[in-house]
Amino acid sequence: MSRKDHDLINRIAEGARMGRISRRDFMNYSAAAGLTTAGATSLWATSAAAAPQRGGTFRWGIHDGNTGDTHDPGTYVTRTMIFLAHTHRSYMTMINGDGSLGPDLADSWEANDTASEWTFNINPNASFHSGRPVTANDVVASFNHHRGDDTTSAAKALLSDVVDIVADGDHTVTFMLTGGNADLPWLMTDYHFAICPANDDGTIDWRSGDGCGPYKIDSGEFGVQFSLTRHDGWHGEGAWFDNVDIIVLNDPNARQTALVTGDVDAVSQVDVKTMALMQRDPNLQVFNVPSAGAITMPMFCDTAPFDNVDVRNALKLAINRDEIIEKILFGAGTKANDFHHSPAQPYWPDDIPQRDYDPDQARSLLQKAGAEGLTVSLSTADSVSAGAVDMAVLYAEHAKEAGITINVVREPNDGYYSDVWLVKPFSLVSWGARPTPDVMYTLAYKHDAAWNESRWQNDRFNELLLQAKAELDDSLRAEMYREMAMLARDDGGTVIPFFNNFVYGARANVGTPENLAASWESDGGRAASRWWFNS
Repeated sequence: MSRKDHDLINRIAEGARMGRISRRDFMNYSAAAGLTTAGATSLWATSAAAAPQRGGTFRWGIHDGNTGDTHDPGTYVTRTMIFLAHTHRSYMTMINGDGSLGPDLADSWEANDTASEWTFNINPNASFHSGRPVTANDVVASFNHHRGDDTTSAAKALLSDVVDIVADGDHTVTFMLTGGNADLPWLMTDYHFAICPANDDGTIDWRSGDGCGPYKIDSGEFGVQFSLTRHDGWHGEGAWFDNVDIIVLNDPNARQTALVTGDVDAVSQVDVKTMALMQRDPNLQVFNVPSAGAITMPMFCDTAPFDNVDVRNALKLAINRDEIIEKILFGAGTKANDFHHSPAQPYWPDDIPQRDYDPDQARSLLQKAGAEGLTVSLSTADSVSAGAVDMAVLYAEHAKEAGITINVVREPNDGYYSDVWLVKPFSLVSWGARPTPDVMYTLAYKHDAAWNESRWQNDRFNELLLQAKAELDDSLRAEMYREMAMLARDDGGTVIPFFNNFVYGARANVGTPENLAASWESDGGRAASRWWFNS
C-alpha cells in the first residue's frame, strides 16, 4: 500500500470516528484506497464504535479561576475564562487537533500579494445565543474592542499594525495593515479575540455573556462554576454534550480526587507526581501532550537588582533545568533556553547553544555586577501549574551554589494573576502555547505590550519583530527569529526553564478525537465541544 493510500485510510477512519461519513461512503472510499471488503468492514466497526455520541452533562474541572474574572475578552487571563470563552463564544479561526489552522466563524480567508490586506468570509449560518445572526459588524466591533488609545485590552499590541477593519455586506470583513503579516489568520486564534455582539455605537456587549459558540451560559459565578446548554444555532461541528458544567478546582488534590471519584468527567490539569499512578487506573485516561506552553520567571528589567544584565544572566545560569524537568515534571517537558520560542513552533532556531547550569559562572557575573550575596524573592502559587511551588523551592536550592538566596513567596491562588503577575518584580508564570513566535513575542516581549512581563526594552529586538512579521521569505524570517532568540537569551529578563507538556485527564467513558490540540490543555481548551461520552 502506498503512503498516499495509507494517509487516505487514516482520514477515512477519522471521518468515521467523528461521525462525518456514512457506512456506504466509508466502504467505497476504503475500496478505492485498496482495502479488501473484510478489512474495510473491520475498520468501520472499530472506527464507528468510537464515533461521537450525543447526550449527557460534561462536568469539567478547571485548575485556574479567580473571583475577579470577567466576561470582557480584553481581560481574559485565567484558564477558566479562556476555556469558557472557547465554549460559549466563537473565534474567526481555530487550531485543529493536528496543529493545522481551520475555520471557526470564518469559512475562508485570503490575502493580497503582500499580505497587507486580508479578507475573511463569515459563516452565514452563525447566530448568537440571543437569537440574532452574526454579521460583519459584530466582527468589526469585536476586534476594535482591542484597538485604539482608550482600549484596556491586553491584546492591543497584537493589532498595532491594523490600520482599519471594514465590513463589506453582512458576511465579509477586510483587515488592512500597515505592512505584511503572514500570520494574521493564526493571530485570530488568540483567546482574547472572541466575537461578541455589537452595540449600536460600535462597542460590544460583553457583559451579558452572549456569544455565538457551541454552548450558551445558563448561570454562573466567576471563580466558582458555570452551567451551559448546547446552542441549537451552533454553526460548527461537535457540541456532542447536552450540557456542560465548568467547575473551578484550583486545589490540585481536590481536582484529582474529583476525577478519581467520578465527581467530574475531566480535569484540565493532572499533577505530574501522580501521573503514573493515575495511568494505571482503568477508570481513567491521562493525556500527555507536548506543547509550546511554557513556565516563565520574569524579572522587572527596570527594577534593581534586575536592571543589571549580569544579575539577570546569573539567575539564568543558577537554575538546573535538567533536574527540574526530572523531579518536577517527571520528564513531561522540553528543556528551554531563556527565549520564548518552542521546538513546537515554526522557525525554531535549533543551533543556538543550550544554556546549562553553571553556578561558578553565575557567581562570577554577580561579582562583576557588585551583587555578591544576592537575595531576591520569587512569588508563586499552587494554581500556576502542577508543582509550581516545589519548582521554585528546587530553584532556590540550585541558586545557593552560586551564592544566591531566593526567598520563595507562596502567594494565594485566588487573585494571583491580578495581584502578583505584572505587579511583583520576580514571579513564576504559566503561559499557554501560541501558534507562532510572532504572536508570543508580540504579546509579551514587544516594548509596548501590555503583557511585557519583564518590562524588557531592546530596540534591535523590536526592529526585528516588525521586519520578521512582514517577511515572506521563510529563510530570511528564520534568520531574524534566530537573532531575536539570542537577544532574549543574553539580554532579556526572563528565566525559562522548560516548555511543558499539557497533562490532563478524563474518565474512561469520555471519548476524544485521535489528535488533541497542543495550543492549550484539554484539547486546546475545546474539550466541551470536541469530546463526547461513549455509550
